[in-house]
Amino acid sequence: MALSSTEPGILKRIGMIGDSVMITHTLFSLPFVVAAILLETEGRPPAAKLLWIIVAAFGARNAANALNRIIDRDIDAKNPRTAGRHLPSGKLAPRELWLFTFAMLALLVLGAAMLNPLCLALLPVAGLLLLGYSYTKRFTWLSHYWLGIACSAATMGAFLGISGTFHLRYFPLTAGVALWVAGFDIIYALQDIEFDRKEHLYSIPARFGETGARIIAAASHLGAFAGFVSIYLFWDSPGLFAAIGLALCFVLLVAEHLIAAQKTQNRIKLAAYTLNQIIPIIYLCGVALDIYLR
Repeated sequence: MALSSTEPGILKRIGMIGDSVMITHTLFSLPFVVAAILLETEGRPPAAKLLWIIVAAFGARNAANALNRIIDRDIDAKNPRTAGRHLPSGKLAPRELWLFTFAMLALLVLGAAMLNPLCLALLPVAGLLLLGYSYTKRFTWLSHYWLGIACSAATMGAFLGISGTFHLRYFPLTAGVALWVAGFDIIYALQDIEFDRKEHLYSIPARFGETGARIIAAASHLGAFAGFVSIYLFWDSPGLFAAIGLALCFVLLVAEHLIAAQKTQNRIKLAAYTLNQIIPIIYLCGVALDIYLR
């Protein structure tokens, strides 16, 4: 009886932790990770490497978001938009997210260690990227691009997990992912212009205003699209299906900016989050169909 009475409470706490770190938003990074693996292996990835790359990417992404929630909890408590989040509202205790963070970091370390010596050696760089993002908004408006680089490290990590060495062809797609993330993070930050200025936090919207931020976000997404298209220069497999996927991604990127122009919180959330969960899946489908149906 004791087990059955406590189990729902435990499951509820786990669910709250998942909600707090937005664990479903792993969709932002994993499809690009898998696309990188398929491109580099021509659709025949070693099962073990595929598993450990996904484990490492999953751990890194969720450790980063948990750290962000912990580090920013005092800022979140002051912001009316974020005051209801799990830590500032008291729904979760910091120690619960710390335990989750350590568990996710363990997955990252395990995955890297099971791949190759280069991935293991680069763990301090990954740690700097993951931990550093939450502090960047305290001293530079380039924080959006730090976030983009941190997220795109999963794509580079997938390439390195397969090959164990750097190649030039890995960088354009990785840069595209970084610019894509930075662009939609700038759009999302439009909600907090006045709060960021009041609290002396750094963001592109706070520094350049709404119009300037929208222009910079659009330019970032143009660069991101160029990075997405670059796969045609370095791999033989992309063909018609990848082209169709890229065309759909471009339409969604344009739609994102048009929807965000309506300024309401729901519209910006739709533009910055919902649409950007779809883009990587479409991209992956295009790459995979060309590889497996050619």
